[in-house]
Amino acid sequence: MTPQQFRAKGYLERIGYRGETAPNLGTLEALQSAHLDRIPFENLDVRLGRPVGLDLETLVAKLVDRRRGGYCFEQNTLFAAALRTFGFAVETLEARVRPPGATSTLPRTHMLLRVQLEDRGWLADVGFGGDGPLLPVPLDGAVSEQGDAGYRVVTEDSGHGVLRRRWRDSWHDLYAFSLSPALPVDFEVAHYFTSTHPESIFVRTLTVQRSEPETRHILRGRTYTMRRGEEETQREVADDELPGLLAERFGLEVPAADVIRALGSREADQAANRGR
Repeated sequence: MTPQQFRAKGYLERIGYRGETAPNLGTLEALQSAHLDRIPFENLDVRLGRPVGLDLETLVAKLVDRRRGGYCFEQNTLFAAALRTFGFAVETLEARVRPPGATSTLPRTHMLLRVQLEDRGWLADVGFGGDGPLLPVPLDGAVSEQGDAGYRVVTEDSGHGVLRRRWRDSWHDLYAFSLSPALPVDFEVAHYFTSTHPESIFVRTLTVQRSEPETRHILRGRTYTMRRGEEETQREVADDELPGLLAERFGLEVPAADVIRALGSREADQAANRGR
């Protein structure tokens, strides 16, 4: 399947979108918000040791037809194809994630999109999970207020852009990215590491995340967090609760046996959390 053959109708039905598709900022904002609301960030197949393909036909079959989710390479490849179908000018970029407390430079294991609208560029990203932007962020440094948080892109002396998030009056980096477009083969390399290397966080622990306009749902291992504004609740979930939680909060209908296998042992889960 090529972007020209992309089944736009099925994608729009999957994300519950019925608005216009003209390539303008209003459409981009509406599509990003709808995508995040309906297609969760998740790594179940990685945890189950199943192949995770990045070709468009595989992505449509999984995320649209089977109503599953995926992580950044899957999510943003699908979103880029949809945007191009609707006439948007889209480039794919690579980023280095900057998690809190990191003391070394991490590899380029994140994918994001640059969308050009007339004379202004925008960062669009549907694959960063619970801390990611709900709406596009201008690349010119302007602050984008988005519900409970603010986002902005700053430019470092190296020329790289950095996406920053303001949460509870404090700014912190999410990731640094090159403005040079990356090719699908570049993401295949990063994707192989992220989905197979024993030290990859996605190999080590289950994560499922979904961003509604007002609420963030985050499951890491057996810990379920719900954020609404600056309020946050967190609890441990029993194994037999997980299939129902995935269906109710994340829109994922997954066999219970697969959920338990993806969770792994509590000891491994705790070790992965300590190493995050």
